[in-house]
Amino acid sequence: MPENTDKTIQELVKEWLELDQNEATRKEIQDLSDNEDYNELEKRLRHRIAFGTAGLRSSMQAGFAHLNPLTIIQASQGLASYVISSSSTSTQTSQLSVIIGHDHRHNSSTFAKLTATAFILKGIKVYFLEDLVHTPLVPFGLNLLGSNAGVMITASHNPARDNGYKVYWGNGCQIIPPVDAGIAAAINENLIPVEGAWDTNILDREEGGLVEKVKGKVEEAYFERVKGMVEGMAVKGEEKVRFVYTPMHGVGLEPAKQVVRILGVEDGVVVVEEQAKPDPDFPTVKFPNPEEKGALDLAMATADKHDITIVLANDPDADRFAAAEKVDGKWQILTGNQLGVLFASHMISTSSLPTSEVALLSSAVSTQMLAAMGQIDGFHHEETLTGFKWLGNIAQQITARGTHKAVYAFEEAIGYMFSDVVHDKDGIAALSVFITMLKKWTAEGTTPAGKLQQLYEKYGFFESCNGYVVSPSPDVTKRVFDGIRKLGDGSGKKYPGSLGEKEITYWRDLTEGYDSATTNGVPVLPVDKSSQMITVGMDGVRFTIRGSGTEPKIKYYVEAKASGKEEAAKAAKTVADNIVKEWFKPEVHGLVVQS
Repeated sequence: MPENTDKTIQELVKEWLELDQNEATRKEIQDLSDNEDYNELEKRLRHRIAFGTAGLRSSMQAGFAHLNPLTIIQASQGLASYVISSSSTSTQTSQLSVIIGHDHRHNSSTFAKLTATAFILKGIKVYFLEDLVHTPLVPFGLNLLGSNAGVMITASHNPARDNGYKVYWGNGCQIIPPVDAGIAAAINENLIPVEGAWDTNILDREEGGLVEKVKGKVEEAYFERVKGMVEGMAVKGEEKVRFVYTPMHGVGLEPAKQVVRILGVEDGVVVVEEQAKPDPDFPTVKFPNPEEKGALDLAMATADKHDITIVLANDPDADRFAAAEKVDGKWQILTGNQLGVLFASHMISTSSLPTSEVALLSSAVSTQMLAAMGQIDGFHHEETLTGFKWLGNIAQQITARGTHKAVYAFEEAIGYMFSDVVHDKDGIAALSVFITMLKKWTAEGTTPAGKLQQLYEKYGFFESCNGYVVSPSPDVTKRVFDGIRKLGDGSGKKYPGSLGEKEITYWRDLTEGYDSATTNGVPVLPVDKSSQMITVGMDGVRFTIRGSGTEPKIKYYVEAKASGKEEAAKAAKTVADNIVKEWFKPEVHGLVVQS
């Protein structure tokens, strides 16, 4: 969306008050103006919220820079316009359709209704998921109903003050370039709310047959699909499994109940009651993200009370999945990479296809163990850029080629995709598969930790050391990366010759567009000069450093492979420390080190 650089702050206040018909958000801006709080008004009004490949995500406040009823209407009018202009049936707009869902966050229902209204007013049919749903139901329903696009109102595991506007395209995947840029441009051209844009009662009037409430239909088909997937993984016998489950104050409990009924394990599940009901304030956790320190403490305490050694969790919109196991009296939270390879091993062992015809995917910052498994077991492995927008789209492309079927993909941020259900991460599908794994391991007399040990002994021990530093600005982040690249100047290479005591044997720079392993030096993965991302290979170690697209962070993902766990962990930690000390140079650039 265009920046408001050529207007005075008084002009921006006037523009906001002319456009916004929501009493609460109008009052926010009016009060700031009356109090002459120009610093806050500059933050709220000067820059417009940016539309990117994840759609929109921000705190819920008045102003062009945040999510609120007006910016939701603007985004929806633009998206609706783009759907029409990009469709081959644009002259018959009544044939176009969109599916819209929402979670339980503050304002999610209102934002979903305003979104639906914008599409109806454009003559586009709305399939409305009229109650709380978990995020994967939108891409699933999009494919089921043959829609042109989908919108899910959710901020996933962000803090309570945030919300988001997640967009899927007609193939059931998150949007990627150039669609994202096209939608952003269309939003710029549709900033004035049209007549009726604020009247969400149009959904109840269902004028012209443009509204169909479909939650029941879509859910029924979704769980039939999940059931078909896990039935193909079933083990013989009636092994009993016990675990504690938490939906983390989100929408996961109802779909999780469906899963345990399908798998016949109702008697073995204990729910964390304090976190069972949807609560947009997330009162028992500092951050509603199972990856955050302390987020699973209540679930583990519940498990201890019931003498249970397994904890399973979804994040609030249930598109991510987490697990923990009590081993030798101590709780261990499985990392996203550990879960990723456990799922991968299970998918290969239960696939009805020859292994040589199966493809499994992972993102560039995820473990290299999946690639090692592919080399030994013979399945095709492919690496993508970070994010399920890439994993989902590339998986579809691989399957469309006809030589392999992409059945599964994951990335280290506890996201797991099962292609037979949706081409996006799905915490409920992951829950269902993990339960089948628990039943299988119980029959074999092992546990998640035991199965991991078996995999390490077969494929090698892979240990990670990930972290980040906080950067004061994008300019500083660029300066850090440019400084790293210049370390290679003295050796005549395009990249540094070493880090610490280790020689660099591989270098891929997806910002500058260089890959030392390709014959022409051009990377296979897409190059993006607007973001910073470098991947480095050394003896037994590989790491990626990148600038975060959503936070003021420079992240590092280090992984080492060795013949033992401790050796691999030590090697990864040493390289991580060297990255921060020798390359990031916090004291030079004013970076704040985090672990």
